[in-house]
Amino acid sequence: MTTMTSPGIADIHAAAALLSGLIVETPLIESQELNKRFGARILFKPETLQRTGSFKFRGAYNKLSSLSEEERSRGVVAFSSGNHAQGVAAAAAMFGVKAVIAMPVDAPTIKIANVRKMGAEVVPFDRFRDDRMTVIRPYLEKGMALVPPFDDPAIIAGQGTIGLELMRQAKALGVSLDAVVVPCGGGGLSSGISVAVKDASPGTAVWAVEPEHFDDTRRSLAAGTRVSNEPGHASICDAILTAEPGLITFEINRRNLTGAIAVSDEATAQAMRDAMAYLKLVVEPGGCVALAALSSGEIDLSGKCVAVVLSGGNVDFGTYAGIMAA
Repeated sequence: MTTMTSPGIADIHAAAALLSGLIVETPLIESQELNKRFGARILFKPETLQRTGSFKFRGAYNKLSSLSEEERSRGVVAFSSGNHAQGVAAAAAMFGVKAVIAMPVDAPTIKIANVRKMGAEVVPFDRFRDDRMTVIRPYLEKGMALVPPFDDPAIIAGQGTIGLELMRQAKALGVSLDAVVVPCGGGGLSSGISVAVKDASPGTAVWAVEPEHFDDTRRSLAAGTRVSNEPGHASICDAILTAEPGLITFEINRRNLTGAIAVSDEATAQAMRDAMAYLKLVVEPGGCVALAALSSGEIDLSGKCVAVVLSGGNVDFGTYAGIMAA
């Protein structure tokens, strides 16, 4: 079992070697229309094309690989609104181990259905009333191993493989990235990518992007310590609605991020329409916030080369159709 407390670049390279042949090396793509609109060269990393439809399989498989055979034999348990759940379910199926996933009752039905299809047991809970750790405690007491959604060194290292890929791909295109813009919930994706990006190019800015009213990382960076989101708000970005940053992820992000940006649901919905119109990609709300941030005015885009991570594409058809038609 991993003993890392904060993963470094060697851990990310090790995760990349482990995942080689198991994941899709998602390409960098661009749209001349969006380049013109923003006055920059924008390279998109579509993890919508990844196994299970989001980046989460990378970290989940790396985490399960870090467990001993004896630990895996007792099964794994996780909590997730959907993308991490699918990543854990897929990884567990590949290892042939039992997986139990606690999922909010209001999670997109496509995500719940996919988790069950992969063979995992789904335990529903109310995200506003129930404590997730209380929901899964009986399974932990049975000896099942917890696979956290973000605040774990092996999870962070797995997500960091995206950073290795995009920096290598940018180099192959002969471009130097001025900035990398990443969706952010608990910070596993942004922290992992930031380690890889800063190792390859210390001068490249890394920005995290969150939904409005769920900007705990933005406010935590300003405060210099972790702060929680205020209750009573909602967002279409179900995949990245976390209560507060992780302990490990925040320490990494505090060192590496240039800043964090909060975007409205309206801006996110427009970004989803742009992704369909100009990139021909279905991107879920939480996966599209980094594209939405390009219109915020907070990132200097003029004449720059910027990479944008589209982190997932698992969205119910009805929800997606409604956003497209608005």
